[in-house]
Amino acid sequence: MTDDKSSVAFLGTGLMGAPMVRCLLKAGYKVSVWNRSLDKAEALGSDGAIVAASPAEAVMHADVIITMLTAGAAVTEVLFEKGAARSAKPGATFIDMSSIAPSTARDIAARLDDAGYAALDAPVSGGTVGASEATLAIMVGGERETFKPVEDVFKAMGRATYVGPHGSGQLAKLANQAIVAITIGAVSEALLLAEAGGAFPGAVRNAIRGGFAESRILELHGKRMIDRNWRPGGASVNQLKDLDNVLQAADEAGVELPLTRNVRDRYHQMVNEMGLEGHDHSALLLQLEAMNPPHRLGMREDRI
Repeated sequence: MTDDKSSVAFLGTGLMGAPMVRCLLKAGYKVSVWNRSLDKAEALGSDGAIVAASPAEAVMHADVIITMLTAGAAVTEVLFEKGAARSAKPGATFIDMSSIAPSTARDIAARLDDAGYAALDAPVSGGTVGASEATLAIMVGGERETFKPVEDVFKAMGRATYVGPHGSGQLAKLANQAIVAITIGAVSEALLLAEAGGAFPGAVRNAIRGGFAESRILELHGKRMIDRNWRPGGASVNQLKDLDNVLQAADEAGVELPLTRNVRDRYHQMVNEMGLEGHDHSALLLQLEAMNPPHRLGMREDRI
């Protein structure tokens, strides 16, 4: 690590957090890590991370404190109940890269401001592949003057774009998640239609790629559907959480989003009635197949 590099504390080293930490280490940052399940943090010790026993211990010497947790309640608990905000050094910048409600992000930023700290909300898109390859799309909300000094930290993990004041990063992520979920639904319907009508779904996917229907969802999640590979890159329970947050934000803004509401209801059935919360969010196909017996996409066994 060079002397001009900021020191980073990273709180939450799960599916996304662990590869993001490795990218920071590779870029030369000194990184202390904490995770609720200690073994997930300890696994990063061999990569050069400093493993802390608590959030308070992790942040004590950090210039930049990153949270990557499951929900707004977890972020609030770690920052304000487990001592992270209380133990940070003066001048530290807090960056929440979790996916939470915009209103919660604004509340967290206000509480940190009252405590004398700068804050950004900076959720990501790109999944575990993007986290491993440092190609995440990072959507940043907060004060522009807070964003500029930490741009290099973001560059170690992906491409960061400043999108507006506090909460705007989360609004951008919710816009992303609405598009992702709706497109997963569209791809699943298109491929099942191909199968039910007698075409070869894999060939149909290949045929339409490169045209107006092309997308990362058709490329990656369409292949997951063909392969029936439901091992989670992005868990369905988290997709449902994000869609609930989209509709909460829509209610607060006074707009109706019918496509999002429809796909949210389908994920709700998938997670809470079919028990598929741990499946990848591309497994929305299974909910569609349950609506359309006996039609099924291919003869391969489901992988989970």
